[in-house]
Amino acid sequence: MNAARNLAPHSARRLLFALVLAIAAAAGSIGLAAAQDIPMEKLMAPGALPDIVQGKADAPVAIVEYGSLTCPHCAAFHAETWPALKSKYVDAGKVRFIFREFPRDPLDAAAFMLARCVGPERRDAIVDLLFTSQKDWAFVDKPLRALAGVVKQAGISQNDFETCLQNQDLYSKVLRARDDAVKDLHIDSTPTFFINGKRLSGEAPIGDFDKALEPLLK
Repeated sequence: MNAARNLAPHSARRLLFALVLAIAAAAGSIGLAAAQDIPMEKLMAPGALPDIVQGKADAPVAIVEYGSLTCPHCAAFHAETWPALKSKYVDAGKVRFIFREFPRDPLDAAAFMLARCVGPERRDAIVDLLFTSQKDWAFVDKPLRALAGVVKQAGISQNDFETCLQNQDLYSKVLRARDDAVKDLHIDSTPTFFINGKRLSGEAPIGDFDKALEPLLK
């Protein structure tokens, strides 16, 4: 708890302290159910946060990723696999891709809130920026200060930064999205992907996606 206080500027301290408690409580339920594939109607049911779709909304295949902005494996996927996946399948109209928030810690939740605060049109651009610069803000001595500096590059002022992190409604939705993913979909690690409901866990290379997508796109 003292560490959480040291992380946060005064204006955001109470929110991040609450995030520590809420995320720790949610983490206790992880791993209680075996991982399994998920029916599409369950996977695509409306959640606490609206989905933001990349690619054609009516593409025949849906890939849903549950990721964490402070997860090195998620950052590696977005650096190494995502460009090829996007070019071969998403931009080609074969796949619609949805990235869903799965915060692992208070800093992670704060970063997700900032990505949502810019609006749905820019959310994925902020996610890309935060993955690309992850080492510059997620693993430093004063991560919130560093995070504020990173998002400032995208036009988020210090005032906007602090206002966003005090948005209790958004904070609740980010946590609820994570809680629902644990309870309903048995997510216990990041990144976790669902390809038309079939689970694929871990930092998968493009070859793994090729094998999974080939029979679905014939």
